[in-house]
Amino acid sequence: FSCGVRYFLYFGGDFMENTTKIFEQKRQEIFRTWAELDLNALQQNVSEIKKILPDSCQIMAVVKANAYGHGDVLISSHLNQMGIYSFAVATLEEAIHLRKFGIEGSILILGYTPSLYAPELMQYDLTQTVADFSHAQELAETKIPIKVEIKIDTGMHRLGITPEHKKEIVSLFSVPTFCICGMYTHLCVADSQEPEDIAFSQKQLESFKCLTDMLKAAGISLPPLHVQSSYGVLNYPSLKYDFARIGILLYGCHSQFEESCLMNPDVRPVLSLYSHVALIREVDEGDTVGYGRTYKARRKRRLAVIPIGYADGYPRSLSNRGYVLIHGQRARIVGRICMDQMIADVTAIENVCVSDRVTLIGKDGRHRIYAEELAALSQTITNELLSRLGSRITRVLLIDKKFE
Repeated sequence: FSCGVRYFLYFGGDFMENTTKIFEQKRQEIFRTWAELDLNALQQNVSEIKKILPDSCQIMAVVKANAYGHGDVLISSHLNQMGIYSFAVATLEEAIHLRKFGIEGSILILGYTPSLYAPELMQYDLTQTVADFSHAQELAETKIPIKVEIKIDTGMHRLGITPEHKKEIVSLFSVPTFCICGMYTHLCVADSQEPEDIAFSQKQLESFKCLTDMLKAAGISLPPLHVQSSYGVLNYPSLKYDFARIGILLYGCHSQFEESCLMNPDVRPVLSLYSHVALIREVDEGDTVGYGRTYKARRKRRLAVIPIGYADGYPRSLSNRGYVLIHGQRARIVGRICMDQMIADVTAIENVCVSDRVTLIGKDGRHRIYAEELAALSQTITNELLSRLGSRITRVLLIDKKFE
């Protein structure tokens, strides 16, 4: 029901004795390719993140880009059940979508929204980021009462008003149609432990603090403040602000593989990605496979055709270099990944048959493919990899009885 994404509910535990067996038998008939979402992992991640936040700091769940490919309404509704009522998205459309499906609490739009949409901001009770001073003026000129948060640019130079423009920032607190619900900045190298990057982050923090101290000295009652994203929490856990904007960490992942951070909470991946063997092909020595004939068999090979491709979000850059898991063993991707299909070499894996499960992200037997690992192989970050997972992938919810 979310952004055209299909969902199938699987109730775990002892809810239905034969559910697992039925699901294993029928999945290839129901789904082309699917992602399993472990809501128990989501709950554990929330708990683990709260352990490293100060008691006064709340989680602002970042659910933009369809909750990093997991399903925005699905994730947000279960976070509501867990007591989280602060969300951040990128666009007005994402925010309205959440409201239409009953998501409760504040929804902050992190990106730019033209002032002509001020009526929608008010109608759906959304909070708009003030992207710069001219944007603030345009919003104020509509004379429509709206909620806003002031973005401060302390060095990323993307959105926000620079702290040097103190007069302009102060003036926003007297705009009669503005309900100022927060003020924030973004640490652009919080993921790095390099000395020069730490120094830059400290400079950003100092700049933000100087501004807030000035506003307090001017008699302005400060709104809730937030600075940390996932890596701000992992590498600067001692900061005490009202909210922390948690994105990739909420989903049990890091942006890059084997990163070193000051904090290491016990988070678990929420998403696993699966497909199945659609067809078995045998090719002779010297045969080529796929577009561009980029793979040539050195000897007779047995190949499995798998119905997932780059239109589903699986990176084409993994052609001839990535791998999947079948029967708990690695099977190398051969040939170019197509829009809707790809091919894996299963010569060394015994008894591979049509409809056998293929693991693209997740665990099978003793082996596991992490999203971070897949992102590294495709020369990107986990955030991009997950957020590109498309609407053709059915999301299967692994629901414990506590979520009924």
